[in-house]
Amino acid sequence: MLPYLSAMLHLVSIKAVSPLMLNSLTHYTRQLPSRLLSTSLGVAQNGSVSDTWYAPALMDHMLYRIRECNEIPDHVQQCLIDFQVDGKILGKVTPKVANRLCSIPSASSASIFELTQSATHISPTASEHVLTLTEAAGHSLESRTAAVASVMKQLHNTGYITGWRDEMYPVAECFDEVSKPVFLIERAAASLLGVLEYGVHVNGLVLPKNEESGHVKMWMARRSKLKSKFPGLLDHIVAGGQPAGLSLMENVVKECFEEAAIPPELTRRGVKPAGAISYANYSPNLKMDDEGVINRVVLFCFDLILPEDFIPKANDGEVESFFTWGLDDIAHSMDPNCSDPIKPNCYLVVIDYLMRSGAISPDSQKYLEILRTLRSGSCI
Repeated sequence: MLPYLSAMLHLVSIKAVSPLMLNSLTHYTRQLPSRLLSTSLGVAQNGSVSDTWYAPALMDHMLYRIRECNEIPDHVQQCLIDFQVDGKILGKVTPKVANRLCSIPSASSASIFELTQSATHISPTASEHVLTLTEAAGHSLESRTAAVASVMKQLHNTGYITGWRDEMYPVAECFDEVSKPVFLIERAAASLLGVLEYGVHVNGLVLPKNEESGHVKMWMARRSKLKSKFPGLLDHIVAGGQPAGLSLMENVVKECFEEAAIPPELTRRGVKPAGAISYANYSPNLKMDDEGVINRVVLFCFDLILPEDFIPKANDGEVESFFTWGLDDIAHSMDPNCSDPIKPNCYLVVIDYLMRSGAISPDSQKYLEILRTLRSGSCI
């Protein structure tokens, strides 16, 4: 039905439709919510329909952005070592990273990490081992957190781990267990163990004044050029990791105020949870061959409706400026050759929004492939 509507609207825009066809279109569109026509199909403020949403290349561009966040070379994938504690698989590491962790002693000179042979394999090759914590790490949350921190701090002091945040992440087998984690780890060190990292991303949306006046706008942020990762790139209005001790909604409210000066009451009134996406990729160490890390991430998506007269403000120095984009701007940014791209993982959350909002017709080719690949990582 939507492809039919799209074609008819295009014919109307070029005045190539007969009175009979126009009556048919009028009858059909009266059965649809006008918000669907204006916001989901990308009707511009002058009432015309953007050709961007009918370009087959858009689906390929979206798949490109999704795959950009899900690249693990075969030779890396084949030799990954499980990081296990108490029989739970908590992360994935490369052999060289595992050996480095095992070589670092604690304050008592005992190693905190060790490689042991997997119970499911016989041949003692790298991929048939598991990385785990030694007895020196203890068995309590507190002792394991302190022991792992002592190793990571040494790696930070030597410059091996950069971007130290003094923000603790819970390490657990799945999200349902983050309230009782195996241990906590510094945010900057989480990817070194390939543990699941959780975060929140907020689509800041401004709806048109009425159903006929235009389409939805999305607030974008430009990251500070001083950021250790992706300096100067475009970003969501609000996004952040999920720290220990906060619920997802508490974290959203906190991040909205800290990053964009959005009052808590405004956030609570306008925000709604909208699902999750996941991805996994390999980040190479540019200084040391085969010592890259595995990023395993689940991002919880939230849609925040903001008043038209609200202007976000940079509140913590992490953002240079804020501005709004229309859906066509977002679509054009999907192009791999875009000169001013969005931060890679933000694309997944934006694409998820476009799919949920109806901006992309389910009749489009590769629609189901996009839905499936938006959760390519461990969504647990």
